[in-house]
Amino acid sequence: MDPLQTPIAYLKGVGPNRALLLQSELGIYTFQDLLHFFPNRYIDRSTTFKIAALPQSTAEVQIVGRVTDLQLIQQKRGKRLCAQFEDETGRLELVWFRGYKWIMEGLRKNETYVIFGRLNWYNGLVSMPHPEMELLSLFEQGPKIALKPLYPSTEKLAQRGISQRIIHKMMMALFDAAQNGFSESLSENLMKQLGLLPKREALQQIHFPTSHEALGRAQFRLKFEELFYIQLQLLKKNQERKQKIKGYIFSKVGTHFKVFYNKILPFELTNAQKKVLKEIRSDMGTGAQMNRLLQGDVGSGKTIVAFMALLLAIDNGYQGCIMAPTEILAQQHFQSISSLLENMDLQVGILTGSVKQTDRTPLLEDLKEGKLKIIVGTHALLEDKVVFNNLGLAIIDEQHRFGVAQRAKLWKKNTLPPHVLVMTATPIPRTLAMSLYGDLDNSIIDELPPGRKAVKTVHRFDKNRLKVFQFLKEEINKGRQVYIVYPLIQESEKMDYKDLMDGYESIARDFPTPDYQISIVHGQMKAEDKAYEMARFVNGQTQIMVATTVIEVGVNVPNASVMVIESAERFGLSQLHQLRGRVGRGNDQSYCILMSSHKLSDDATTRLNTMVQTNDGFKIAEVDLKLRGPGDLMGTQQSGLLQLKIADLAKDQQLLKTARAWAAAILKKDPELLHPANAPIRKTYTALGAFKNIWNYIS
Repeated sequence: MDPLQTPIAYLKGVGPNRALLLQSELGIYTFQDLLHFFPNRYIDRSTTFKIAALPQSTAEVQIVGRVTDLQLIQQKRGKRLCAQFEDETGRLELVWFRGYKWIMEGLRKNETYVIFGRLNWYNGLVSMPHPEMELLSLFEQGPKIALKPLYPSTEKLAQRGISQRIIHKMMMALFDAAQNGFSESLSENLMKQLGLLPKREALQQIHFPTSHEALGRAQFRLKFEELFYIQLQLLKKNQERKQKIKGYIFSKVGTHFKVFYNKILPFELTNAQKKVLKEIRSDMGTGAQMNRLLQGDVGSGKTIVAFMALLLAIDNGYQGCIMAPTEILAQQHFQSISSLLENMDLQVGILTGSVKQTDRTPLLEDLKEGKLKIIVGTHALLEDKVVFNNLGLAIIDEQHRFGVAQRAKLWKKNTLPPHVLVMTATPIPRTLAMSLYGDLDNSIIDELPPGRKAVKTVHRFDKNRLKVFQFLKEEINKGRQVYIVYPLIQESEKMDYKDLMDGYESIARDFPTPDYQISIVHGQMKAEDKAYEMARFVNGQTQIMVATTVIEVGVNVPNASVMVIESAERFGLSQLHQLRGRVGRGNDQSYCILMSSHKLSDDATTRLNTMVQTNDGFKIAEVDLKLRGPGDLMGTQQSGLLQLKIADLAKDQQLLKTARAWAAAILKKDPELLHPANAPIRKTYTALGAFKNIWNYIS
């Protein structure tokens, strides 16, 4: 048995009780898990301070001295333990608010200790809450490391006495116990070309660094390895899918496509759109199933590309569907496709939760018999009652809102799986796309249709409101329409509703009837009332739409030229960008006005400045990734895919590209990893199947 797969309870100093805690709190079950439980920061312990020379700050410091007095003091809530700690230059107070029984039993008065912790100054007196303490005699026996690692911890671990010092001792015991358990997981050539540390040395240096330089090299090696195996997995998955999963062959460009392209298409396609169509046509002609991600900013023309892909499917004798996450979005796709089909002999159907049974029955019959060639819908398309005659192409919009199991349901409706085109209007940073959708082929529409004017974005403080209202009146007098959006944060719906109603009242005062008409839309309204108000705005009966973020996706009013976002500091970057995408859809110059209070955090300032400086969704997504990290950016559904142990997608973008390039190059030369030089990579990759946690197999 691999010694690193030994249960953690058998490590010296752990035992069954601590093992249960390590499992429940940190997910550490084996020696291997502990080995890859990496420090999240390091402290320079090479300097020792005298008490008289302590900095007047909240710095973390190391001091040598003695405990001279110990007192348990009763407080309003519970107790606190205070100790006087002295060296030859002065004294300070050590304080514990929890775990004091265990500390009192272990502390020895008048013995010399090395203590470490954060300083706390109050009225010129200094204290140190919850210091780390070690007898000087034991400290001097331990390994001499200049940089002390600090490991992630939890309150429960601290309460149960599993301190940083205990974790450190466990690591030392682990390296003693696992002497021969380290095998190399990367090929010799890869290590040589990139100048990587050997595996054992990298792990030794990450836990017991001898210098800043050695630590940097260890981090580089382990980050590269983590990213390399993620990319190798994804690329191998793509390679295997193309070999194993057969797809329908769309061999011809037929009548519907040619007629639409040559006679009906109302504008010239951009070069980016032509390139993407070429990629889709090529995929669908290979005999392997297409699995392609189509990214494009708001208004870049993804829908027309998707529609033309559907025409290719129909010309080859197949049906196509578009699945959207919301009814509003499904309705928008249905209307767009209906208008494109006006002069063509083709029908499009729509299936959502609100389609009545009387309309549903004939629709499902036509679909089953193959009379209906295109259907747009929501999750309703996944129901067992929905049977296709021969589904050849499935287009999924905003795919991160659909789970894997849901998509698989669609595939099972066929003998062969349909070709899949996944669309998103939420630009995904390249590094994140590589890691989340690295097994999909990627297409990007990165240019706007000609004649589209970029939306002008400005940031204004609340005190400028009168000038902003004056500007809105000028735009309305030109015949334009205006959105005014208020934030919606689930935890405070009552407060949000109040903000919205207060805002609505002040707008109604400044824009009185009959000169101005105002629509209002928010989450607490009935669906039919919402639809009525939306319709009034779409038809131009009202000039101002006051709304919460209900309108973020799926409202298309080319005449609306101004988007005012209230309390813009409360919105995330991608949400601001999506909202801005609701204007700039016509030929007039459009504007986005970000309103905020004067009190702005650094992150909020960065977000608002980014919006003012660029309209490029991909640049905005990169900033968002740096601010929020991959977990937040993808939402809870997908963040679990990227719980990286040591790499950071925001900071290690270049390294990720290097790792993917190497993984691709190795698979190109040796697709099955059978070459003797790749034996360590093959062994590690094969072990991948046994474990979900990437670090469980990397040794």
